[in-house]
Amino acid sequence: MAAMTESLPERQILTISQLNRRARQLLETHFSLLWVRGEISNLSRPSSGHWYFTLKDNDAQIRCAMFRNRNSLVTTPPRDGDQVLVRGRVSLYENRGDYQLIAEHLEADGAGLLQQRFEALKKRLAAEGLFDPGRKRPIPTHPARIGVISSPTGAAIRDILHVLKRRAPWIPVVLYPAAVQGRDAPRELVSAIELANEDSRCEVLVLARGGGAIEDLWAFNDEGLARAIAASRLPVISAVGHETDFTIADFVADQRAPTPSAAAELVSPDGLELLARLAQGQANLALRMRRRLALLGQQLAWLAKRLRSPGDRLREQAQHLDHLEIRLRRAMHRQLDRRRSSLANLGAALWGANPAKQQRLARVRLDNLDLRLRAAERRALNQRRDRLASLAATLQAVSPLATLERGYAIARDTNRNVVRSVARVRAGDRLYLTVADGDIQCRVETTSPTGRRPSND
Repeated sequence: MAAMTESLPERQILTISQLNRRARQLLETHFSLLWVRGEISNLSRPSSGHWYFTLKDNDAQIRCAMFRNRNSLVTTPPRDGDQVLVRGRVSLYENRGDYQLIAEHLEADGAGLLQQRFEALKKRLAAEGLFDPGRKRPIPTHPARIGVISSPTGAAIRDILHVLKRRAPWIPVVLYPAAVQGRDAPRELVSAIELANEDSRCEVLVLARGGGAIEDLWAFNDEGLARAIAASRLPVISAVGHETDFTIADFVADQRAPTPSAAAELVSPDGLELLARLAQGQANLALRMRRRLALLGQQLAWLAKRLRSPGDRLREQAQHLDHLEIRLRRAMHRQLDRRRSSLANLGAALWGANPAKQQRLARVRLDNLDLRLRAAERRALNQRRDRLASLAATLQAVSPLATLERGYAIARDTNRNVVRSVARVRAGDRLYLTVADGDIQCRVETTSPTGRRPSND
């Protein structure tokens, strides 16, 4: 036995650090610089300036690191979803034993395939109106039962149950189990939604999953799932991934929650707050009841003081009736006096409207008007006579006849034209002179201009 023990080789026991170091050396020795094409996801830029991201295709992924001295040469910083070409060397991060690619160069290679499919489906469903806010249903604030569609072993359901137990432990939760990752996940999620709508036990559904890369959440970008959410009779809250993760389910759902825990808070009332509000309402109700009772007590005491015997009330009512009778009689007398006065006025008016009296008054007014007309006629005639005399005097003053009466004469030739100049006549011409009392026919013997007198010869 001793000889056999001495022939066995001595065991070589490695520490984890030694194993990872040898694995890293082996990878770095057997792989030189190489080019890799893939889509970037989970890009992180810590304060150190290094870049850490995952490079993936449809079937696999690899962690990548690009240190500051190398990424400073990249002209356009990448984003999640970018399709890139990376040149680097294969290595291993010893502290965690992570297989990774150390990137030396990075350049764009077009948009990521998954991101392209995501944007295309998002655009098509938006054009159909599945994202329209008008079709979204309100979320109940106090649901009688909450349905959760998620993996029964995932962290999302544990977070939701923990929040509901703290906030609203009286609300029952119905779990509709479904895969949230993998090829069969979309079909199981659709079946869970349809089952929840068929049994009608819940008032609201929470579609939940924890965070992950875009390929981990890809089941929630399925078109069939989006249409099942839109067709659901129950309102659906989408709580997929972290706050920065967005899926097609988030856009179609009636409301999006940034995390599963936030969805649980959104769909449930705060029990402590309800208890506080109930206690406050109870205190307010008790205070109002005490005030009401005190007020009613005061009113009862006041009414008790006013309460009198029926005999006193009857005597008071009898006295009040007597006063009303006196007021009625006075009112009747005043009314009769007003009627008598009105009747007298109407009689006087009727007498004044007697046709015989009106005829006499009209005759008197006619006589007065006749006298006034005759006086006005005489005044107008005298005024016209005086005016005529004045005009006649004025006319007489400017009349040619008055001029003739003062010794003047008007000379006319044989054609009866007025002779105004000596140049119009010659010796021997016959002239007719008109004087104040008639005409004189004469013959011209001689003429002389003004300033010259004819000789007696």
